[in-house]
Amino acid sequence: MNPDTVSPAARPVPRGVPGRLDGRVAIVTGAGSGIGRATALRLAAEGASVVASDLSADAAAETAALIGDSALSCQADVTDGEAVERLVATTVATFGGVDVFHNNAGMAQAAKPLGDVARAEWDRLIAVNLTAFFVGAQAVAPAMRARGGGSIVVTASTSAVHPRAGLSAYAAAKSGVLGLTRALALELAADQIRVNAINPVAVRTPMLSEFRLAADEELFDKLATTIPLGTAIDAEDVAAAVAYLASDDARYVTGIALNVDGGRDL
Repeated sequence: MNPDTVSPAARPVPRGVPGRLDGRVAIVTGAGSGIGRATALRLAAEGASVVASDLSADAAAETAALIGDSALSCQADVTDGEAVERLVATTVATFGGVDVFHNNAGMAQAAKPLGDVARAEWDRLIAVNLTAFFVGAQAVAPAMRARGGGSIVVTASTSAVHPRAGLSAYAAAKSGVLGLTRALALELAADQIRVNAINPVAVRTPMLSEFRLAADEELFDKLATTIPLGTAIDAEDVAAAVAYLASDDARYVTGIALNVDGGRDL
């Protein structure tokens, strides 16, 4: 989609801190919808140039078009190391470097008993939700090192600390994400590269229905009774947390898992 085909009135106007990310270059994976799209729009609203990446080239292009001239779209499979390296190289060639990497692409697990989880399903869930974070960090760290530092933010989940029955592979992958976040925060600190995770509770995104825990509205109603702040989470709430961790406001924050859950996991 060409940005010129999207009228200014039709473009979302995300909240943000104007100028907080001026001069920064950000890559967002899984940017074609949900949390990824909300984050791409939020980072751009705060001044960053954004590379919107998604497995769907069309979805990535739609997100970039919503942003306009300061965005680029790239199709990439986040489990493919060579594809992610090309994504980083394209970003550097276009915008001069990488300062922010939001490793957001993920895959839901349809709720089912342990015995019904096929090995191929396990392998794919681990690859998309955990191995892709390892692959992405390997690819982006040299580019950030060349810029004198950067911020890696990964979308984890409250399932890592408060798992649900029937989501064994998903919980295992997201728990691994938290361990890798802490390990990389220590390893990359000398390069001034901060590494943090976001733990959202169930978010109003297209992926939510893929967990098959309940009908969407029924699930939201149930969640509302368990969340102290009283409501389900929107993608924009997660995007706000990513923008904070990407900014200099969080310059001494590394190795944490920031819950965006309305207090549910206290």
